[in-house]
Amino acid sequence: MQLRPASDDERDQIARIWHSSASLPDVGPPVMPSYDQLRARVDEELAGGWVVTVAVDQGEIVGFIAMKPDDRNLAELFVSPRQLGNGVGKRLLDHAKTVMRDGFTLFTTSRNARARHFYEREGLVVERQGLHPRSGHSVTHFRWTQGQGPETA
Repeated sequence: MQLRPASDDERDQIARIWHSSASLPDVGPPVMPSYDQLRARVDEELAGGWVVTVAVDQGEIVGFIAMKPDDRNLAELFVSPRQLGNGVGKRLLDHAKTVMRDGFTLFTTSRNARARHFYEREGLVVERQGLHPRSGHSVTHFRWTQGQGPETA
């Protein structure tokens, strides 16, 4: 598996992974946006400053991470449902830790126990509970700073 910057012609694949993964039970918002809505949002967010890295395995995009490094924000991290548990998410998160060495924040749907456990296992700390800025559902905010987490134990 390799990580590399996303290209403009991969926006459809990024939206597909986002939609299929966020559509899993307890992952996305209570009312899941359509693929077309997420595809439009990919364009909107890239124009607004997202830096997207894709994970590629045997020529296929199997995950992506969207960051706003200047804001120290990990906006999205999604892995193809059939690749869950194969280390793709960890590789992408480790990439974010390299790009944003001074730390970053992110949030995930509060009912997404798998993601919350993953972030905590990888050394992120819960900051607070809140509401999603678009849909209003419950989210858990995390923070990571260099020197925290299992790699320092």
